[in-house]
Amino acid sequence: MTKSELVASIADRAGLNKTQAKDALDAFISSVSHSLKAGREVRVVGFGSFVPVSRPAGVARNPRTGETVPLAASRTCRFRPGEALKSALNA
Repeated sequence: MTKSELVASIADRAGLNKTQAKDALDAFISSVSHSLKAGREVRVVGFGSFVPVSRPAGVARNPRTGETVPLAASRTCRFRPGEALKSALNA
């Protein structure tokens, strides 16, 4: 599902027009991004949790040349699905 398909689905299910649904989705994404950047976990009960994760610096290997390449430390996030989402997927 693309972002525009998600906006259309939200608009249809919530009784909003597409502009309102897009604004709501953008606000959600912005809020989650802001919280993760601050190092805080975001929990949506019944859906799941977005958890910030720090990756340490390391070394990788180029499989074509065998040359080692240094990797800088970075931050990312992980998604942990909630029980209701797991149940919905396995029903």
